[in-house]
Amino acid sequence: MVQEIASALTVKGMQSFVNAHSWVWPVCEMTHYVGMSLIMGIIGVLDLRVLGLFRRIPAGALRPLVPIAIVGFIFNLLTGIVFVTGTGSGAVFYVDNLSFQLKMLCVVLAGANLLYFRYSGIEEATYALPAGAQAQPKAKAIALTSLVLWLFIIFFGRMLMYNDTLLLFLGL
Repeated sequence: MVQEIASALTVKGMQSFVNAHSWVWPVCEMTHYVGMSLIMGIIGVLDLRVLGLFRRIPAGALRPLVPIAIVGFIFNLLTGIVFVTGTGSGAVFYVDNLSFQLKMLCVVLAGANLLYFRYSGIEEATYALPAGAQAQPKAKAIALTSLVLWLFIIFFGRMLMYNDTLLLFLGL
C-alpha cells in the first residue's frame, strides 16, 4: 500500500526538473520557511490574542492579515508538492516517514479546527472582540488547539530528516 502511494506521488518530470536545476530545492525551502513564518506570525498572534495576550488590540484588527497567512499556506502547499513529487529518492521517503505522516495528520487536524472556527459562529464572535475583552472559552480552546498543532507541524517538519531519531525516541 505504501509503495503504491509513493509510486503515485513520484513524478518523473518533477524529479528531472528538480535534479537538473540546483537552485530549485533551496528556493523551495526558503519559500516554505517564509510561508510558515507568515502562518505563525499572523495566526500565532491571533491565537495568542484569543488566549488573552495583546488585549489592547481588538481581535478584529488582525482579520485583514489573515489572507496573508493564507498566501503563506499556499506557498507551503506548493513547495511541499515539489518536495514530495520531486525528491530524487522518490516519494517513498516522505510516505514511509513517520515524521511526515504526523505532520500531515496535524495539517489535517489544523484544517478541521479552522473549519470549526469558521463555520460554528465562533469566528464572528471572536473578531467582534473589542480591545480588552476576553474571548469565549470555545474560542480559547480552538486557539490553543491551533497553536499547538502549528507548533507540531513545524516540529515534525524539522524531524523529517531525523526520522530515525524520532523512531528511536518513541521506541519504534
